[in-house]
Amino acid sequence: MNIVVLDAATLAGVDLSPLHAFGTVTTYEYTQPSEVDSRIQQANIIISNKVQLNATHFAIAPALKLICVAATGTNNIDLVAAKDAGIAVTNVAGYSTPSVVQHTFTLLGNLMSNIHRYAADTKQGAWQNSKMFCRLDYSINDIAGKNFVIVGYGNLGQATAKVAEAFGAKVIIAERPNSKATRSGRVTFEEAMQIADIVSIHCPLTPQTENLFNAQTLALLPKHAILINTARGGIVNEQALADALAANQIAAAGVDVLSIEPATTDNPLITYQGDNLMLTPHTAWASHESITRLIQGIADNITSFLDGGQHNRVV
Repeated sequence: MNIVVLDAATLAGVDLSPLHAFGTVTTYEYTQPSEVDSRIQQANIIISNKVQLNATHFAIAPALKLICVAATGTNNIDLVAAKDAGIAVTNVAGYSTPSVVQHTFTLLGNLMSNIHRYAADTKQGAWQNSKMFCRLDYSINDIAGKNFVIVGYGNLGQATAKVAEAFGAKVIIAERPNSKATRSGRVTFEEAMQIADIVSIHCPLTPQTENLFNAQTLALLPKHAILINTARGGIVNEQALADALAANQIAAAGVDVLSIEPATTDNPLITYQGDNLMLTPHTAWASHESITRLIQGIADNITSFLDGGQHNRVV
């Protein structure tokens, strides 16, 4: 097999040796749209995290048999065109769950204990000049006893719930917004927002969840609430969140994803200067262990495909 990796930089230098068992592996750290055609013409297998592939590309790659998406989401691939061209497409799910859960609570712990502010002050000499043994300039709060609302109760939401319970929080599962029925063990979306101390988002970005957290939704939250988004940027209206943070309408937010990535300089959350926002550059998924699992998952998908199997087949 002639295997082409189009955006190897997204794999953070993790060992790709599991892929070499299948043939020749050519890696490109980054691939611009204008470079795709020349790089895939001889490929039997393409591995892509975010590089977009469509019918035009498939037409100039007659030997292409399989596209392995190095992620769970497959929105960068024209799946209908791939099916029409007889090209199989696979993804990998669940590989990043431990990393995302860890990042969720890292953001939350920093915000609830104001660790980022205390650490910054210490670097500036505040502790060294303290009149007592500690500093108590900013609020410090427990996760224990808080209403921990989860929006999106798939694998990630369930894994997050277990850790929240281990911290002693009361887990509340929000029903889908505008749902006509409330499933057992859940509360309506509006009620969940109104009683939330912490909201952690783990749902996919769909037409139903786009801008789910807007000015109206954020207004439902108590002023002491903290919002964590490690899911997808488009779920939260960024201007509305920046406005809510600036007005202290909610206490704080931890955000790992934006609607346009890489971030633009004029994004409201990029330009926001308040200490009640922690913004990380879409790294929740990217632990060394997660990427190692991802690469092995891709190798397993290739093995299954070559054996005539359907493992993780999307098309």
